[in-house]
Amino acid sequence: MNPLQRILYVEDDPDIQAIARLALENVAGFTVHVCSSGEAAVREGAAFAPDLVLLDVMMPGMDGPSTLAALRAQPPLANTPMVFMTAKVQPSEVTHFRSLGALDVIAKPFDPMQLGTQLRAIWDTRPADPASMKVLVTGGAGFIGSAVVRHLLSGEPGVRVINLDCLTYAGNLESLGPLREHPAHVFEPVDICDAQALERVFATHSPQVVLHLAAESHVDRSIDGPRAFVQTNLVGTAELLMAAQRHWQGLDAAGRDAFRFIHVSTDEVYGDLADSGGLFTEQTRYAPSSPYAATKAGSDHLARAWHRTYGLPVIITNCSNNYGPCQFPEKLIPHMVLNALAGKPLPVYGDGGQVRDWLYVEDHARALWAVARRGRVGETYNIGGHNEQRNLDVVRRICEHLQALAPEHAPPDGRYESLITFVADRPGHDRRYAIDAGHIERELGWRPQETFDSGLEKTVQWYLDNRRWWRRVLDGSYQLERLGAGVAGVCTAEGGA
Repeated sequence: MNPLQRILYVEDDPDIQAIARLALENVAGFTVHVCSSGEAAVREGAAFAPDLVLLDVMMPGMDGPSTLAALRAQPPLANTPMVFMTAKVQPSEVTHFRSLGALDVIAKPFDPMQLGTQLRAIWDTRPADPASMKVLVTGGAGFIGSAVVRHLLSGEPGVRVINLDCLTYAGNLESLGPLREHPAHVFEPVDICDAQALERVFATHSPQVVLHLAAESHVDRSIDGPRAFVQTNLVGTAELLMAAQRHWQGLDAAGRDAFRFIHVSTDEVYGDLADSGGLFTEQTRYAPSSPYAATKAGSDHLARAWHRTYGLPVIITNCSNNYGPCQFPEKLIPHMVLNALAGKPLPVYGDGGQVRDWLYVEDHARALWAVARRGRVGETYNIGGHNEQRNLDVVRRICEHLQALAPEHAPPDGRYESLITFVADRPGHDRRYAIDAGHIERELGWRPQETFDSGLEKTVQWYLDNRRWWRRVLDGSYQLERLGAGVAGVCTAEGGA
């Protein structure tokens, strides 16, 4: 793959021009040709013969999309990768820009020391033929996995998704909605522990990217039954790595360069921050507390070993607590919503002072795709929402949203908050998790779009609007009972991946 050397930069603001030019030429070492308008880029671009075009979206006269279209109409630039820069990186805008032919979008304001690194990452991970990019998502019927599948099918034109899931209790293809029948979606009902089936999937579909999300993920269940966690999170990940390795080794040089294996993990591998005031970074030592966290830590070590020993192009992500639509109701937020609607107690562990950093699941899906597209092989990226909240405060905010959105279901005294009940804490309960997501923000330009309150309101509204989904879930084996304490009756739950 040829290195990125020549950049055509189109920006009308002279101050931003000067900063970006300094960053691209002096810091990153590129050869840069700057145009102050779209019209100038159309006149001068082909003669400069850039490897990549970097375009400001909002320019007077010819804006970024118009300039991109005019440049694409010139045969020498028809296949040149083009990247937009904009101060408003909203998901709908990103989808729109990519549909116009932009390879990616970089947010303003940018870090001058990281701009060159971002562009190199975009360049190095660009698909040779976007229309044929195939992505294998393991656990694609689960909570986070289904959000990733929805994002890829609705927001990334040209991507084909191979959705691999064995549909355990938390897997639900209804979480994909109408996208389940999307022509670019293929479902493979396969267990990641099944080596023979994995070989068939890789041979049949030949994916260029693996997003590995399949896992047993609930702490309380791991306390009651750790064996399933060892089997899926450790043995299953090893089988998947071996299958991916054999597939990768059989590719030609270009295919091996383009292949990525994204191993999706959790901040729980780092253990307990207690009341230190610190944050988990990518350099934090592992100190898992629960069987779930220990098996995820082990799977992280396996992924790193496959990269170091065999050269498999692995990238690892560790996320904070996820929340959002389609989350199985054993987790804190949906569990509290459904108990409240049923007039049941809202049980909170201990004093409710445990602190978690909350990440809206659709923000997480966007982050994972940014890692797959632009992340550096062998790197680890922490993904967090900058939303530290005490569990008790989370439950109170849920009550406030329900009070506003569904007052008709409130208990007889009219206050959802009166349902809050304190119960015995679970064994080994970590006091605080908190993510420093600065690395992914600086290097890949990703930032969460949702605040905790905006995401929580959307989540509560989704459960109010999708009763059929969660009623069908509750008709199965799970009936809101407590897990992880060896007793039946009330249920408490922890949010998480």
